[in-house]
Amino acid sequence: MRLIRLGTEPSAVGADVRAALSTWGIGDAVLGGVALLGVRPPDCPRDLDAVIVLPRGVLVVVGVDLPDPAMRLEAPLNGPWKIDGWPLTRPDGATSPAAEALAASTAVARRIQDMRGEPLPVTTVVAVGPYVGQVVQPTVDLNRGVRVLHPKPTTLLAAARELAISDRPCSTEHAAKLVAVLAPTGTPPARQHLLAEGFSDAAADLATASTMLLPKVTPAPTKRQVLPYVGGVVVAVLLVVALIISLSPGDTANSSTSTTTDPQPTTVVVDGRNFTPRGADRTEDCAGHAFGDVRGWLSEHVCMQLRRAQYETTVDGRKAGVAVAELSLPDATRAAELHAIASVPGSGGVTPLVKEGRAWPGGPSSFDRSAITVSVKGAQVRITQVVWAEGDQDPADPMPAELTAQALRLPASQQ
Repeated sequence: MRLIRLGTEPSAVGADVRAALSTWGIGDAVLGGVALLGVRPPDCPRDLDAVIVLPRGVLVVVGVDLPDPAMRLEAPLNGPWKIDGWPLTRPDGATSPAAEALAASTAVARRIQDMRGEPLPVTTVVAVGPYVGQVVQPTVDLNRGVRVLHPKPTTLLAAARELAISDRPCSTEHAAKLVAVLAPTGTPPARQHLLAEGFSDAAADLATASTMLLPKVTPAPTKRQVLPYVGGVVVAVLLVVALIISLSPGDTANSSTSTTTDPQPTTVVVDGRNFTPRGADRTEDCAGHAFGDVRGWLSEHVCMQLRRAQYETTVDGRKAGVAVAELSLPDATRAAELHAIASVPGSGGVTPLVKEGRAWPGGPSSFDRSAITVSVKGAQVRITQVVWAEGDQDPADPMPAELTAQALRLPASQQ
C-alpha cells in the first residue's frame, strides 16, 4: 500500500486509519493499492480521512470521533446510533454520522463517473474512535457496501477485501487517472510503482493472451446431385439483392437535398435542424491531436479524454460541415485555464477528424477559416467549428456562427 498524504486528517481517528494502512507495507504482499490521506476530491462536501484506490475497488474512508470509548456501537444507516445503549448526541444535533459518509461516497463516485474514470465499485468505510469493541450493523446496510469499524489493521483489511470485488483489476494507466481525478493537485505514482501495488499491465495482459488454433476442416467432395440445389440458392440470393436495391432510397445527393425524407435513426435534431453524424473518435492522447498553444498547455497538464465528432447539415440547400471536440479535464479550475487559452484567436485548437483522413463524400475538405465557438462547462471544454462544404468562407456570414451555437448541444460521441 502506497500512502500519499495530501493534508491533515479531518478527524482524530484518521491517525489510526493512517497507522493501520502503514502496517500493510509498500507493495501488494498484503493488499496493494494507493491511499490518498487527508484529501478533498473536487465537488466533495467535506475533507476525507482517506480515499483508497485498490486494483478492484475504491474505498472512501470517513472518520467519526465518538465522545467516549465504547464497548458496543449500534450504527444503522437510517436511524440514530447508540453507544452502549445510549443515543449518540453531537454538538451539531446529528444522531447518525452515516448520512455524511454516504454523501461523501456519492460525490466521489459521481466525480469518477463524470471524469470517465475506471468504473470500479465505490464503497464506504466509517472509521470510529477512539475505541469501539463491537459494532452492530443491520444486514441490509452491509449489503449496501458500507462498513462501520474501529480502524485496526485486521478490521480495515477485512473490509477492503470484502468491498473491493471488481471482476477485473484496474490497469496502471487507469489507476493513475483515478488518482489524478480524485487528487488533481498531486502527482500520480509512476507506472512501476503502480505495478508493484497490484495494478495490471494492460500491454502485458494482451501480450500473454493465449491464442487457440482452430483445426482445418476439409470439405467433403461435392456430388453431382447437389448442383441443382446450389443453383437454386444462387438464384434466391440474386432475387433478394435485387429486392433490396429496388427498396433502397435514391443516391446520396438526392436524399441529402430532400425535405420530405424521414430522418435516419442516427440523425440529431437541434432547434429543428437535422445534423447527420459523419464519424467520431475517442482518445486519451489529447495533446497528440491538438496544435498551437492548446497543444502546449495539454502537453504539460493532465487531460482525461478527448472526444471528437463530425456532422453534416444543410441550410437552404447548402451543405455545412460541423466538427465537435470535447476535452475532459480533472477539475473545473483546469478547464477554465484551457478555455481561456483556446478562446484567444490564433492560439490553436484541436485537429478536426477531416484533417486526419476522415473526410466524407460531399463534405468539406478542411475546416480552415471556420467559425469557432469555445465553451466550458464544469470540467469539460468544448470546441465547435463550422464551415461550408463548398464555396468560399465569408467571415461576415452569420450562419456558420449560428450553427456553432447549435453545435454546442451535439453529442461528442456517436452510436
